[in-house]
Amino acid sequence: MLFSFLCQKREISNFDYLMYLNTLAGRSYNDYMQYPVFPWVLADYHSETLNLTNPQTFRDLSKPMGAQTAERKHKFIQRFNEVEKNLSAQCHYCTHYSSAIIVASYLVRMEPFTQTFCSLQGGSFDVADRMFHSVKSTWESASRDNMSDVRELIPEFFYLPEFLTNANHFELGCMQDGTVLGDVQLPPWADGDPHKFIFLHRQALESDYVSAHLHHWIDLIFGHKQHGSAAVEAVNTYHPYFYGDKVDLNNIKDPLIKSTILGFISNFGQIPKQV
Repeated sequence: MLFSFLCQKREISNFDYLMYLNTLAGRSYNDYMQYPVFPWVLADYHSETLNLTNPQTFRDLSKPMGAQTAERKHKFIQRFNEVEKNLSAQCHYCTHYSSAIIVASYLVRMEPFTQTFCSLQGGSFDVADRMFHSVKSTWESASRDNMSDVRELIPEFFYLPEFLTNANHFELGCMQDGTVLGDVQLPPWADGDPHKFIFLHRQALESDYVSAHLHHWIDLIFGHKQHGSAAVEAVNTYHPYFYGDKVDLNNIKDPLIKSTILGFISNFGQIPKQV
C-alpha cells in the first residue's frame, strides 16, 4: 500500500495515516457508532520515564487486545472452540474494541460527550469504579484483566489533553476505595501533566518501533485479518452482528429479530469496512 510506504519513509505521519484509513473505512467523528479507532501503542504505564528505544515499552501490535497475554489468549481460544451455550455464534469476542459507549466514556469529562454518556447510561453516570479514571488501569483491563474488555483507543489520546481533565467539575462519583473521581490518573512518566502525556504518547505513536509494526495492527482492524481463517488464526473474530455489512437484514422477516440485530450493531460496535 502506497500510504504504508510513505509512512515508513516518514513522508506522512502515523497519525495522519491512521486517520486516512479510518476515513476510507467509513469511520467518522460525526458518528459515535463509527468513530475513528486508534491502537494502544504502549504497554508501559508504570515507569518514571518512558524509554521509546526499548521494544518492551510497546504493546504487541501484531495481536488484538484479547491476545496480549498468553493466558488471556488461551481463554479466548478456549471460548471459540467450546462455543458456549449462551453464544449465538462461534467467535472469540462478544464485545467490541470501539462503540458509542466506549467513545463517550473516554470523553465523558467534555461536553457534548458528557450528556451523550449519561444518555447511553440511562440518564446518569456509571458506577464510579467502572468509569474511565486511569490510563494504567484501563490498559490493564483491556489487555489483561477483564474478559469483557478489548477496547482500543480514539484519536484524542494523541492530540487533546483537555479530555483528561475534569475542567467542568462534574460530580463523577466516588470509588469503593474512597477515591473521588476528577481528572484522569496519568502514568508516572507524564508527571501529572496532561500536555506531557499527549506529547509523549504522540511521540510513541510516531516512534521507529510503531512505524515498523503498525501494519500488523492495520491488518487486524482494517485488513485481511478482520474475518475468515486469517482472523481465526490471529484470535481476532467477533460476534457476527459486529460485521454489519455481512448481515443481510433484507432476508430477515421477523421484525423483532431484525430490531434486535440493528440495536446490537448500533450499541455495541461495528467492524470497519475492509480497505
